[in-house]
Amino acid sequence: MMNDKRAVKTLLDMLSIEGQSGREKAVALKVKQRLIEAGCKAAWMRFDQAHEKIPGDFECGNFIVKIPGTVKAPRIMFSGHMDTVPLCKGAQPTLRGNRIISKTKTGLGGDNRVAVAALVILAETLIKSNVPRPPITLLFTVGEEVGLWGARFAKPADLGNPALGFNIDSSTPSDLVVGAIGAHRWEIEVLGISAHAGVHPDHGVSSALIAAEAIADIKKQGYFGRIRKNGKKGTANIGVLKGGEATNQVTDHVYIKGESRSHDPIFLEEITNAYKKTFERIAKRNKNHKKKPGKIKFSVDKDYDAFKLAASDPVIKVAKKAVTAIGLKPKLKVVDGGLDANYLNAKGIPTVTLGAGQHNIHTIDEYVDVKEFLQGCRIALNIASAAGQ
Repeated sequence: MMNDKRAVKTLLDMLSIEGQSGREKAVALKVKQRLIEAGCKAAWMRFDQAHEKIPGDFECGNFIVKIPGTVKAPRIMFSGHMDTVPLCKGAQPTLRGNRIISKTKTGLGGDNRVAVAALVILAETLIKSNVPRPPITLLFTVGEEVGLWGARFAKPADLGNPALGFNIDSSTPSDLVVGAIGAHRWEIEVLGISAHAGVHPDHGVSSALIAAEAIADIKKQGYFGRIRKNGKKGTANIGVLKGGEATNQVTDHVYIKGESRSHDPIFLEEITNAYKKTFERIAKRNKNHKKKPGKIKFSVDKDYDAFKLAASDPVIKVAKKAVTAIGLKPKLKVVDGGLDANYLNAKGIPTVTLGAGQHNIHTIDEYVDVKEFLQGCRIALNIASAAGQ
C-alpha cells in the first residue's frame, strides 16, 4: 500500500523545515497542505489553544487532525512532536546510502520529524487506498523538547477521546516503549547579603559560597548524578548556575536550575527534597557579622509522572502484533527520558511509543536509518488497518 520513495521524500521535506520549540507553525502548515492534497478536508483539522498556557512565546498550539472512520470501531490516535532542539538549526538533510544525515555540522531533526512524516504517510496511504479504518486522530504536539508542553495541555475531548494511543518518538522499530521515568524541574534562588569584598567582607553573606557548600554536601550525600540508595534509583543534575556582578562585591544572588528523575515517585520526592533541605540548612549556617543568615527560595515543577503499562494492556498487544507482522520481534522497554506518552497516559489514553529510525539524537552525529523509518511507517499502517478490521 505504501510508496517507499514518496515516504522518504516526505521525510526529507519535513526535515528541511526549521521548527524549534515555540516555532512549529510552519511544520503544521506543511502537514495541513499535504493532507488536503491527499483528500483530507480542512474541517478535520484545527489548532488547539495549548500555546496560551505554555510559558514563553509559542506561535501555535497542537495541530489536531480527526479522520473519520469507514467502519464502526473505537477511535485510535497516533502522535508525534513537531519541535526540534536548537542544535538542529540550519540542518541540510541529505540521503547517503541507507541513512539521512545533515550536510552541516548540526543536529538533523529526526527527533521527531520521523513522526511527522510517518503520520502524513499514514493518512495519505489510508485515504488513497480506501483501506477500512476506524476513526483516527493525528496529534502533532508542540514544545515537547522543553517540557512536554503540548501533551501536558492537550485535552482528551479535543482529541475525540481515543481508546488507544501510539506515539512515535523512538529509534528501533522492534522496541516498544511501555514505560518512562518521572521528573521534577526545580529552581533555587540563593539570597546572600551584599558587602564590599575588600573593605568589609564579613558584613556580607556570599550566595556563591552557600551554593558551593550545598552542592558539595549534596554530592557527599549521594544525591548528585546517578543515584542509588537502598535499592532505589534516580538521577539529579544542576544544569544552570549563574550570579554575581563584580569581583569586589560579596555575591548576594545566585540562580540555580536543575532536575530530579526517578521511576519511583516516592524516591523522586526524596531526591528533590534533599536539594531543598540541604540548601536551606547551608544558607542558615552562613551568617554575617550581625548574625544575619542567607536565605533561599525553592520552587519545583512536577514536570511529568512516571508510568509503566502492564504487558497485558490492549495497546501493547496491538502494537506487538503490528511489529510481528513485518517480521520483527517486539521488545518491551522502559526508558529514562520523558515522552509525550507520560502525559497521554496520565490523561487516561493508554499510549505506547513506537520507533521509526531516529538515532544519536541531540548531537551533530544524528541520523535516520531509512529502512527503520519505513518499518516504522508500516507498523503504524498495520495498527490502523488491523483496527479497521
